[in-house]
Amino acid sequence: MTKRDLVVRIAGETGLIQSTVGGIVQKTLDYIADELAAGRNVELRNFGVFEIRRRKSSKGRNPKVPQIMIDIPERTVVKFRAGKELKDRVSRLSGER
Repeated sequence: MTKRDLVVRIAGETGLIQSTVGGIVQKTLDYIADELAAGRNVELRNFGVFEIRRRKSSKGRNPKVPQIMIDIPERTVVKFRAGKELKDRVSRLSGER
């Protein structure tokens, strides 16, 4: 599903104009990105948590030249942890429950 698909679906279900829904969806994503860029986690109840994590520096290899070790610098990444309700819904795909 793309952002456009989401906008069209919400607009169809709510009767709102697609441009209005598109603006709301974009503003929501902008606010989430702003919080993450400021180093803060974003929790969406029953959906999940976007967390800022620090990855330690490490050593790696270039697959084309495996004899040479390279340094992979420390970096900040975004990690998503699914909430219980989302995990439960997705687990039904494989009949895990």
